[in-house]
This record gives sequence, C-alpha cells and structure tokens, in this order.
Amino acid sequence: MTLQALFKKIRPFVKPYNKLVAATLVLTAVGSFAAQVNAFILKYTVDSINKLMVNKQPLQEGFYLLGIISAVLLGKELLYSLIQFGQKFYGEKLRIYIARDFSQTIVEKILSYKMAFYTSSDNDSGKLQTRIDSGISSLTRLVQNFFIDILPLFANAVVALFFMFYANFYIGLVSLCIVPVYFFVSQQQANKLGGFRRKMRRYREVKSSSIISLIESITVIKSFIREPLEAERHKTIQYDMTENQMQTRKTNFIFDSIKSFIEQIGVVIIIILTAYFVLNGNMTIGAIMYHVMLFGNVSSPIRQLHRIYDELNDALIYSEAFFEILEADNETESSGDYIPQKVNGHFKLHKVDFQYPNGTKALSNISFEVPAGQTTALVGLSGAGKSTIINLLDKFYEPASGEILLDNINLVGYNTQALRKNIGLVLQKNHIFNGSIAENIQYGKTDATRDEIIDAAKKAYIHEQIMDLPKGYESEAKLLSGGQQQRIAIARLFLKDPAIIFLDEPTASLDAIATEQIKNSLDAIKKDRTVIIISHSISQIIDADHIVVLEKGRVAEVGTHEELFDNKGVYYSIFTAMANSLNIDKIIGALD
Repeated sequence: MTLQALFKKIRPFVKPYNKLVAATLVLTAVGSFAAQVNAFILKYTVDSINKLMVNKQPLQEGFYLLGIISAVLLGKELLYSLIQFGQKFYGEKLRIYIARDFSQTIVEKILSYKMAFYTSSDNDSGKLQTRIDSGISSLTRLVQNFFIDILPLFANAVVALFFMFYANFYIGLVSLCIVPVYFFVSQQQANKLGGFRRKMRRYREVKSSSIISLIESITVIKSFIREPLEAERHKTIQYDMTENQMQTRKTNFIFDSIKSFIEQIGVVIIIILTAYFVLNGNMTIGAIMYHVMLFGNVSSPIRQLHRIYDELNDALIYSEAFFEILEADNETESSGDYIPQKVNGHFKLHKVDFQYPNGTKALSNISFEVPAGQTTALVGLSGAGKSTIINLLDKFYEPASGEILLDNINLVGYNTQALRKNIGLVLQKNHIFNGSIAENIQYGKTDATRDEIIDAAKKAYIHEQIMDLPKGYESEAKLLSGGQQQRIAIARLFLKDPAIIFLDEPTASLDAIATEQIKNSLDAIKKDRTVIIISHSISQIIDADHIVVLEKGRVAEVGTHEELFDNKGVYYSIFTAMANSLNIDKIIGALD
C-alpha cells in the first residue's frame, strides 16, 4: 500500500463531506497566518523597547506600548482560539462520520461474501475482527490527524518560511535546507519501523484468535487440566510481542535523538546568522527573536514528523488488510436474475463435484433427485458429504462442476435472496441472538405480529414453556435450554413458512424427551413441503419417503427404506449399526 493508493481509496469516503473539508481548509489558511503574529509582535516589541531605551523615553511610553501589544496579542489569541476550535471540531466531525461510514461499509460487505470466505483459515473471526478494528482505527486517526494536526502544522511551516525568505533570503534558505535533512531521517525511521509494525499486526491477530479459541474451549482445557499448557502458549506470543515492542521503542528513541540534534543545529545557525546581520547593521535586534520564532514554526511540524510517520505507517500497514477485506469482490456471493413466482422444491443434481477452499474434496460425480413435496433423507457416515449437499442446495457454495436444478432451472440462475426466502434451515445447533424470545422467533418474519409469533411457538410446542417463564415472551432467549432453543429455531421456521426445509441433525445432542417433542414439531412442519433431512435418528430416517445413501462423497444407493434394507448394502450396514447402538433387543424386551 503506497500513500497515493491509500488516499485514492479513502477519497470516496471523504467526498460526501466536501463542505466540511472546505471549511477546515479555509480555517487552516487563516490560522496559519494568525500563527505568525507572535513573531511580528515580538520583533516589534523588542525593537520598540530598544528604541525607547536608546532615546531614554519616559516609562509611561513603555507602559502605553505594552498595553497596545497586550491588547493585540489577546485579540489575536481569541481569534486563534476560535479558529482552532473550528479546525478541531470540523476535523473531529469528519473523523466520526468517516469512521461510521467505514464501519457500515465493511459490515455490508462481509455480509455479502460467500461461505468460502469464512471457511478460509486466514479469515477466522479473531483475525477478521483485529483487521477490521485496527484498519478503521488507523484510517480514521489518519483523517483526523491530517485535518487537525498535519495540515495546520505544515501550513504554518510554509507561511513561516515565506516570511523568513521575505525578511532575509539567506536565513530562509538555511531554514529550508534543514527540512529535507529532517525528512530523510524521519523516512529512515519509518522504514526501520515498518517491519516491526507488520510483525505486531500478525502478533495481534494471533493473540486475538488464541484468546477467542481459549474461551470457546475452556471446558475441554479444564477437564484435561491443560491450563499451564495454554498459559505457556499465550506467554510465548506475549513475549514475542514484548520483544517487538522494545525494538520499536529503541529505534524510535535513537532517531528522535538524531532529529532533536539536527533541529538544534538549525537554531544555532539561525542565531549566529541573524546576530551577524544585526552587528552589520542590516537588521534590528528584534529580528533575532523574529527569525528564531519563525524557525520554531518551521521546525514544529518537523518535531512531529515521527508521530506523523507513525500514524501514516499504521494506516499504510493496517489498511492493507482492511481493504483486502473490503475489496474481496471475488468473494461476493453470485446472484442470478431468475425470481420464481412459486417454488415446488424439485431438486435434480447431475454429476456434481465440489471441493472446499482448503482443497478438501467433498463430492464426486453426485447425481440424484429430490421429489417435490416429499421428505428425502441423506444418510451416510461422518464426512460422507451430507452437509455439503445442503450447503450447495442453499447456494452457500457453488459446485466445481456439474449442475443443480431446482424446478428445472439451474440454481446458478436463481436470484439468491429470492431462493433463500423459499428455504428454511434448522441446524444441529441453531444460533440464538441476544434479545428476547419474541425477537428471536420474529427473526423468521420481521413484520410478524405478536399473534403470529405465539401461533408459531404453539406449532413448535414451546408456547407453554415460554408462558411459564417470569417474563414470558420477553424473557432472554439465551437463557433457554438446548432443546428449547432448538424449538425457538423451529418456531422461526413456522413463521417464515418456506416451501423447502433443510434439517441438519436437528435432534442431535438432545435428551429423549426433547427429541420426541422436536420430532412432533418437525412432523407438523413437514406437511406439503419438500424436506431434506440429515439425521442419525432411526425414526427420522424411516419416516422419509426417499433415501439417498452417501459414501466418501459419492452416491452409494438411492431408494425407500424397505428397498435399501432388503438390498443389504451400505444402508443396511449403517441402519443395523444404528439399531445395535440403541440396544434394540433389550428395548423391545422391555416394551413387551
């Protein structure tokens, strides 16, 4: 990321606020001239007092002069304070607005990306959060500093140089020659620090990911008594970060000392040169203070260069990763133009191949049909490709080859939003959002009335349990048990009322009572819909009208339960293993 490229990328975010920028620039121009007034006043004061002393004027003349000077200085300070307030206010306003736009744009962008983007190891939640937070923070700081610090400082320096050259060409030239030397040293400092900052970015990403992982797996860590091991891993990262920070500080301190020495050389040369001209009679004695103060205005931004370069390099480094996320157009979900009037739910997969972004081959030459209005079960061992097929049918991913038809139209041609409006998805563990039970059910239909929410809850067999809670539908949804949360997800489904339903292990990890209740809910919602179910529950599989058996990413068998059981093939082996795991013989004996 170059400086020119960075400003080009920021420009569209600044453009809507051109009036704010113009107001800030006008105030900066006025403020840069007001900042030089002190030098003129000091020169005038020293020369006037010197003249009074030489001419032995009365003391009251001196008091009158000091009164006039004090009034001018106070008036100037009042004006300058108003200008600075305007500068800082408009600059801060610009920063806040741009930070808001950056945040909103990145959220809208990542919501548009396909699932492959999130399954990449480079884009886990911790790394994405660090890149986004650091990117927005550094970019908005750059905008703020540019209009509040950098622009005013350099405008002051340019105006001060102009007045120095106007007063004496040689003194102005000395001041000007110091600037590129200082810039060179600061640039070398920036180059040295660049590598350290990139390392620090990587360390922060790893640290953020490791902390999130640690919290998510705390139960496993404690059960295996691995707290010391995890602490040691974190310690290694932290010590690497500390070493990198120390190297950064050491480099900063060395270069700051060099720049301070260069600045003092400039001050000494200015004093010697102005003193020479004063002794020659070419300048008044007040010119010494005049030029030293103006040089201070020239060197002021130079003193800030290390900080300015720090901010700029932060923006250059962190913006690389930020704009990679923002401009990952190849990761955007594709969407066709076809919007169906009605979806029947007849799927046809023909010679479908698929592999995940990490290179894992998931499906090979898959071909089968899902009849409309019927329940189809996908059966197979773990890793057979069952969930991958649902991901393809929901258009979360696209096949590498082959085609998927829905009602005889290629799925690629469907408008993605229109397609998903007709699809309901219940997973093994459905996400429950922060908020009330009512809000979580209403997620299935954002304009649903309270009566519709209650009706959906009743159909999902969860209404009575909700009413037993102290706050009823306004209770915190995250406090519900796993089985209750699963029925909240099913209630969402009833509210959405889709033509197609995908059920991916909807009763896994639940107790027998909860499983039976959820099965009743699912049986109610299956009616007159196309349903594809993945389950290791015998009852769910037997109830299916149609069964597709998968093995190592390929279709092994297709048929009804009776047909496949009689074939004594892959399905027979899986079904028998399921039955044996349930200890069917003893269960039958107990029931008899």
